[in-house]
Amino acid sequence: MKKVFLMRSHAARAYAARHHRTGGGGQSPLPSVRALGVVAAVLLLTPALALADTLVLKSAPTDGDGRITIGDVFDNAGAQANVIIGYRTGATAVLDAGTVQMVASRNGATWDNPRGQRRIIVASGADGSAPDDTQAAPVASVQKTSLNKEVLVYAHSMNAGDIVQPEDLQFASVQAQAATGGLPRDARSAIGKVVRFPTREGGVVHTGDLTSPTVIKRAEAVKVTWASNGMALSMTGIASKDGAIGDLIQIQNPTSKKMVDAIVTGPGEALTGPAADELRTRQTLSLR
Repeated sequence: MKKVFLMRSHAARAYAARHHRTGGGGQSPLPSVRALGVVAAVLLLTPALALADTLVLKSAPTDGDGRITIGDVFDNAGAQANVIIGYRTGATAVLDAGTVQMVASRNGATWDNPRGQRRIIVASGADGSAPDDTQAAPVASVQKTSLNKEVLVYAHSMNAGDIVQPEDLQFASVQAQAATGGLPRDARSAIGKVVRFPTREGGVVHTGDLTSPTVIKRAEAVKVTWASNGMALSMTGIASKDGAIGDLIQIQNPTSKKMVDAIVTGPGEALTGPAADELRTRQTLSLR
């Protein structure tokens, strides 16, 4: 009897030892401490890697050579540090935040603008450092004087026919008398437009300097739509001249040879009739 009891006790201990190693039910062993440490490290590093791709705006951006780069304005610029986002011709330059965001994105960098800033002021100083003391007084005078106005200017000279890109524009403080006439509301309203005649670096951007790109060429076939009260009729005619969106041009009816006044609405398309008159009226009111 004593021998049987000892055999049963030995078997029970062997079963308990196997159960402890496998976690019961024959399942695989629990992950090792080393494996858990690797997983924890990956989880801890993931936020840091995500943040590494996001630009952080410096508290006091400066540049030393007049060429403002992503590295001058942002910490954590990495490979995009030398990408030019604007130019400075005076003691300070004021960049449009939306334009900076677009240029950064085009070059593979991300700035989420967490504070919703509209403009970024860049002062004269060593690249990426605090501005020199000698520049402090001019900066203060530019910001406080009522004789100056902050407007959109050309970052460099442009030729007639050039299409305006984000890097072609920047905000700058100019004398109030130079900032008269029609001015763009913001950089976005000028980007994508065509320069009508040569402009100089630092010159104030006026709406009259720019025009919409040509979408209809002279002698090109154009679909003309007559529309009124939900009814629409279409024909194909020949354009008498080049036209941009919103332009009023004449299109010849190939059958009757008569000329039809129509408003360009897109590439190869124009509108005539009462609907065109309403569109023209809205355009006139929006310019006032």
